Amino acid sequence: MHSVLTIGEVAKRSGVAASALRFYEERGLIFSFREPGKQRRYPRPVLRTIAFIVFAQRIGLSLDEIKAELAKLPPGKPPTRADWARISKTWQATIDARIAELTRLRGSLDDCIGCGCLSLDRCHLTNPADRVARNGPGARFWIGDRRR
Repeated sequence: MHSVLTIGEVAKRSGVAASALRFYEERGLIFSFREPGKQRRYPRPVLRTIAFIVFAQRIGLSLDEIKAELAKLPPGKPPTRADWARISKTWQATIDARIAELTRLRGSLDDCIGCGCLSLDRCHLTNPADRVARNGPGARFWIGDRRR
């Protein structure tokens, strides 16, 4: 077992494209060092950090939020079981909010979502003169505004 991995090996093992790995590195989420031939080499524990990043993205965290979470970990080490337990507790609220948002979206698929873009044939009934625009930009009912 190698203690360091090439970018190709990390991409293959993690399922994340090499271009994404370079992007994560540019954003300061993962780190590599350079061999004399200028090739990137990653310490094996980077695989756990990448799994952390992918999981966090899937629950809806932005890369900036992920970077903030990674900054809470001991530097240069992947998350331990205790780290993961501590961090995952804070993510439960994020997951619950995402579930609520997706539930609202599912309920709005056949209905007005408050901006008219998906309900042009009903807009004059549910949102005459685009009165929902007074509440702000975007799909207002989808983001949680109440219908009046």
